[in-house]
Amino acid sequence: MSAPGPRTLFRLAAGAEMVTWALLLAAMALKYSGTTDALMAAAGGVHGFVFLCYALITVAVWIDGRWSAGRGLAGLASSVVPFMTVPFERSAARRGEPAESWRAPARAEHERTAPERLVVAVLRHPLVSALAAVVLVALVFTLLLNAGPPTEWGR
Repeated sequence: MSAPGPRTLFRLAAGAEMVTWALLLAAMALKYSGTTDALMAAAGGVHGFVFLCYALITVAVWIDGRWSAGRGLAGLASSVVPFMTVPFERSAARRGEPAESWRAPARAEHERTAPERLVVAVLRHPLVSALAAVVLVALVFTLLLNAGPPTEWGR
């Protein structure tokens, strides 16, 4: 099994991030209108998990495409503003980014940076890497859940 290309993966992650923002905002509207807060935990949890996945995919695409720090940080920042991941992804696609296929594996070993070598290792073992990524995201997600809502941090 081969890993999906960076453009496909990034497009899917950007779309999923946008959809989960909509779910979270709808749940917040229901909560703060006094209708119900029953959906907040689920919507917040799903959005948080997808947010972390989007961040992980963005970093992989950033490394593989050798994006500038500004472009990579803009990609990450787009997930903080509701619905911005899709416009960012479409803007990148108009520039031909990310590529249809992974670039790091095509580079000679001596030309690869350390982060690119990690991307290549992930691509060589997609199932194990996907499992490791899910475990990593779940671990971070669990730590954040235990920390409570961001509005309560530092209290």
